[in-house]
Amino acid sequence: MFPWNIFPFNKDIKETLEKMQPNQIDKYVQDIIGNVFPENMKRMTNPQDFFGNLQSSGPQQQSAASSGLQAQAFETHDYVYVRITIKHADWIQKLRVYHTSNQLILEHIPEQDDKHTITLPAIVKKKGAAANYKDGILEVKIPKNIDMQFSQIDVTEIS
Repeated sequence: MFPWNIFPFNKDIKETLEKMQPNQIDKYVQDIIGNVFPENMKRMTNPQDFFGNLQSSGPQQQSAASSGLQAQAFETHDYVYVRITIKHADWIQKLRVYHTSNQLILEHIPEQDDKHTITLPAIVKKKGAAANYKDGILEVKIPKNIDMQFSQIDVTEIS
């Protein structure tokens, strides 16, 4: 059994907890956690809520409403991936793909004058990108850039 004599509560708490049913203990613990933790951490006490929030915050969905172009951008430890749904195989012939350090740019689909910009979830390198098309999905893989250069900004007080 639990060594209640070293527990930092008085004798009344010990007796009360020993007489509680398991569902009462669960409610008691939830009440204590609710009083101790801030409001934004309460969802972590219920595993279903916690894992539900993780699943709902999955890859970012971006779409261009006018053309129906759908893209999904996500990152792994070493790469940023962007998957674009290509509705017609002939789009691949006229498609032009570019990227900056934080954006992927798609031009000429579905129309010649169209341009789509997708914000990447991380900073990427200039070289090493690759794009593959298979089963109606264009997958762009770009290596991540770890930028550890920080610049301090001095704050001056204006009076």
